[in-house]
Amino acid sequence: DFLQRLAMRRSAPAQALDAPGPSPAELDRLLTLGARSPDHGKLFPWRFVVMGPQSRAEIAERLAVLAETQGRPSKEQAVLAKLTAAPITILVVSTPVPNAKPVWEQQLSAGAVCMNLEHAAGGLGYSAAWITDWYSYDPQAMALFGVQDGETVAGFIHIGTLAEPPLERPRPAMAAKVTRLP
Repeated sequence: DFLQRLAMRRSAPAQALDAPGPSPAELDRLLTLGARSPDHGKLFPWRFVVMGPQSRAEIAERLAVLAETQGRPSKEQAVLAKLTAAPITILVVSTPVPNAKPVWEQQLSAGAVCMNLEHAAGGLGYSAAWITDWYSYDPQAMALFGVQDGETVAGFIHIGTLAEPPLERPRPAMAAKVTRLP
């Protein structure tokens, strides 16, 4: 089952995620499984912000105003539908520990947390989308999510149920991506 999950893993379209979403007990399990990620130095250089529909709707209203200051306001407003559709969203925030292990390794740990959350959601029968959009990088937008100085957004993990399986997308030819050394 695990290898089949890996073979078929596909991100869901975030705006198509609907109820039901994880129960409180399932959410706790997802967070626990997400935290079982590689972490050089046992630093836990990440944290979670769990957001339900109400908090995301309120933030999306404020983001809609900020979207007007972006390069393509209509496009930037359109992506807010990804933020508000799913029953639950887990924001993974990268929180590197200064002067510890290399920052890049700490950021990779936060990325591994995101992937673990996606796999755990699939294992519980849900679909997930790991998203970053303009509001993941805009300092004013990041502040709305409680992201502090020195922190970055590793990803928004939207979790819910899809009415039908996501479409497959092109995958790389392994011959073009693999170098084998003797």
